[in-house]
Amino acid sequence: MNRPRAIVSVLVGLHLLVLLAGFAAPYDPVEQARAFPYAPPTPLRFVDADGRFHVRPFVYGVMPDPDNFDGYVEDTTRRFPVQLMVTGAAYTLLPGIQSRIHLFGVDSPGRTSLLGTDGFGRDVLSRLLHGGRVSIGAGLVATSCALLVGVTFGTLAGFFGGRIDAALMRAADLFMAIPWLYLLFAVRAALPLHLDTRATFLLLVAVVGVVGWARPARLVRGIVLSARERTYVTAAKSFGATSPYLLRRHVLPQALGVVLTQAGLLVPQYILAEVTLSFLGLGVGEPTPSWGAMLGSLQQYSVLTSYWWMFTPAVALVAVAVAYHALTSMVHERMRLVTG
Repeated sequence: MNRPRAIVSVLVGLHLLVLLAGFAAPYDPVEQARAFPYAPPTPLRFVDADGRFHVRPFVYGVMPDPDNFDGYVEDTTRRFPVQLMVTGAAYTLLPGIQSRIHLFGVDSPGRTSLLGTDGFGRDVLSRLLHGGRVSIGAGLVATSCALLVGVTFGTLAGFFGGRIDAALMRAADLFMAIPWLYLLFAVRAALPLHLDTRATFLLLVAVVGVVGWARPARLVRGIVLSARERTYVTAAKSFGATSPYLLRRHVLPQALGVVLTQAGLLVPQYILAEVTLSFLGLGVGEPTPSWGAMLGSLQQYSVLTSYWWMFTPAVALVAVAVAYHALTSMVHERMRLVTG
């Protein structure tokens, strides 16, 4: 597999995994097992305590360590084979589609917490996947809003010029001068702390989308200014081509590379904005999982130094950011080869 296909495959796989979080996650993200706070990741085994090999992986039961206050030991007398397509907690697979089928799991009272549990005994893997819906979803929707507004304003400014161009570009200068992250802090701090999850999500998306349109608009404006002076555009206009036809057929396709590059840059930036706000307690709140809210537990020194599996949302965030950066570099290189 060549590099571009590998990058696209990784990104598609990550987004599908998050989209189908209810199916891929073994437990409900808010389900608590108070008897197992900060339980370490459950190892999958093929060889039991007696040295016998098993084709199907299994996990041992877990119980508190009598010699360690916050430790756990495996109960090697209780073996739970890992099963595929098991029935578990109900979830929404897609809008309007309910299901109880999970990709994998074990029979009760066994637990398969491949990334351990948090302080309330909630499965970290399940919360990581469901939290990706919020964090990645916020980045994708906010980027779509910013690019929709930016492309529209940039096209109007570059194609029609004059007062429209002057007004829109002065507005773009104003929005580019605004420190958008601090604006997010200010807007969120001015509202009640306990907002509905959906309202908080829409607030983050709206503010980021409104503030972030300026840079894409200026870049698109430059492309449109150059494209409208091309000979074939002038010829088409002289033959009676309308402005919508010229934009759709000759001008906007040239801005596609810039738009894709901006999308690759903005998505991880806006994901990080949501993570930052949730980390500080100003984003999506409990019990709804998000990567920022999950990382918020690391503000406790005991968690920071003792439970390494609580860093997994940071690893996921870095992986997504690196994948988008690689995709952006690939798109930029392809467009450079095509145009140059």
